[in-house]
This record gives sequence, C-alpha cells and structure tokens, in this order.
Amino acid sequence: MYGSRGAAGVRATAAVLGAALLIAGCSSDDKDEPTHGAAAGITQQPKNIAPFWVNPDGNAAEQVAAYEKAGKKAEAEQIRKIAQQPTGEWISPESPEEQARGFTEAAARADRTALLVLYNIPHRDCGQFSGGGAADGNAYRAFVDSVAKGIGDRPATVILEPDAVLHMVDNCTAPEYHEERYDLLKGAVTTLKALKNTKVYLDAGNAGWGHPDQIFEPLKRAGIDQADGFSVNVSNFYTTQDSIAYGKELSAKVGDKPFVIDTSRNGNGPYTEGNPDERWCNPPGRALGETPTTKTADPLVDAYLWIKRPGESDGECKGGPKAGEWWPEYALELARASTS
Repeated sequence: MYGSRGAAGVRATAAVLGAALLIAGCSSDDKDEPTHGAAAGITQQPKNIAPFWVNPDGNAAEQVAAYEKAGKKAEAEQIRKIAQQPTGEWISPESPEEQARGFTEAAARADRTALLVLYNIPHRDCGQFSGGGAADGNAYRAFVDSVAKGIGDRPATVILEPDAVLHMVDNCTAPEYHEERYDLLKGAVTTLKALKNTKVYLDAGNAGWGHPDQIFEPLKRAGIDQADGFSVNVSNFYTTQDSIAYGKELSAKVGDKPFVIDTSRNGNGPYTEGNPDERWCNPPGRALGETPTTKTADPLVDAYLWIKRPGESDGECKGGPKAGEWWPEYALELARASTS
C-alpha cells in the first residue's frame, strides 16, 4: 500500500535441486516439462568484477533453456541478461539450514560468495502482498540460527530483513511489535557476524520513502554498529544516483558505514504514473539496472547487487501472479528495456 515501499512483494519459495542445493521454484507456460537451467550454459562472472555466485539453475536460467528448446532464440537471449548475473537467494522458512548450506557450498565450489536474503521477520510486510514471516520471536531466532549453521565458515553476504526497520519508522508495523523487532534484528546481526566469512547488511529503505534523519536512530537500535553496513533500494526502482545520495547522507549518521544498492530494476528509475499507492508493484516500462559489481561509483558503495530477482512478481497487481512467482513476460520487458 506504500508507493515508496522497499521489498514488499517479494517472497521466497524453495525446491530441491539434486541432493545438496535448494533453489527457488519456477513455472512458465512456455515449459511443457521441467527444464534444468544448466542446459542454458550459464557461467560465472569474472571474480574481480562480480565475486558473487551465479546460480546456473535459477528460474531465469530455466527460462532460457525453455525458450531455446522451443526455438525462441531472441527471447532466450533477452532472459540470458538476467540468468547470467548473480542474484539474491531468498531463504524460505522451510529447511533454512539446508538452503543456506546448499547455496554456500555451490558458491564455494565456484570460488564465489553466496548472496543470501533473510526475509522472515514476524509480522512481515504488515500483512500486505508479502505478509507472513516467523510465527513469533523464538521461531525467528531458530530460523536465524539454522541459517547460520548452514552457512558455517563459507563466504556469504547477507541482506538482513528488507523493510523491517523502515516499516517501524513509517508506522506500517504496529508499535507493540517494535521492541521485539529491534531485539530480533540486533540478535540476528550478532549471530551472523559471529561467522568467519559472513558480511551482513541491514536494510535501510530507499531514496523515495522519507529522510535519513528518520531512520538512523532506529538502525542503531537494530544493530547497525555491529553490521558491515546497510542496503538501500531493495526491490525498488530509484536510480543509482539517487540511491547513492540517500545512502551517503545516511552513512554519515551511522558511523560512515558503507552500503550496497539494489540495481536489479532501476534502469529507468521509478514509475510516476497510475495509482501512487501501487507504483511500486509491477510497474510497466522499467529496465534492468547496473549489473552486479564491486566496482562502483563511490568508495562508500560496497557493491551494486541484484537483491530482488528480476522477473519475479511484486504481487497480484497489474496482471501479475502471486508475490515471488516467476513472470516471464515481465522479465522480458525488463530485459528488452535494458541497455546492457
């Protein structure tokens, strides 16, 4: 319901890939039978540019293989723009330890870092399209402990709870849940930072929701001092330039912490037409943004990342499927509008 909302409209689903790796589910009218994305020949990006793991069997990779099988070469090459890039793996509450282990083991075998997203805070998304989350605080702590056990000593970068702090500041999350949420977020940062090779970025909203003055104290209460930094623009569309400006202003208020920017769909900036309350949800005319890299335009920006997986729906609006489901038509729009 918020036009400036960050990650609303994202949910994670998981399915078993072989014996070790759990991946996000995928469906498409273009596929008559299951097609493994590895058939699409997906490879890793150069480590010195993008050290994060490319999932060779993600839903975009499976779509590439399906289009190629159907003889739709033009469509396959467009979706390859997505499939060939590292994207966030959103850990679902079902078997989180196995998912975290599977993703980090696969990344380690490829000499890359797994990019994981935890999005399971109680009262998540204020009951909107991506409502849900852990049943209570104890369930959430068990979830985080399981993820940490699955990661172990393998390299991982974790984006922690998109919107969780923002929704306390903008009064979307009821006040009676605030104290527990601060405690859960701070505990999650502590647990994950105890791991040998894990970086943690606590989500801090986006350039369009409000002002850094409103969120820097809540970020401190949520554990930003112990985290490696914060994330901005998750699942949103604000330009990289605007996101850098927002992030730098906020960084100055939280000890000059660095930050990462979700550039997955910000190539054309935010949507400015239609109902303001739903501009964040599957807006038309958007494009892929800068590809994931640690070579950024500012020393405070640790990386441009595709935290939101391009092509997954924000929710049942503008003809989209349920939040988090793969939507090949929208993926094609994003890719075709991209200049990369």
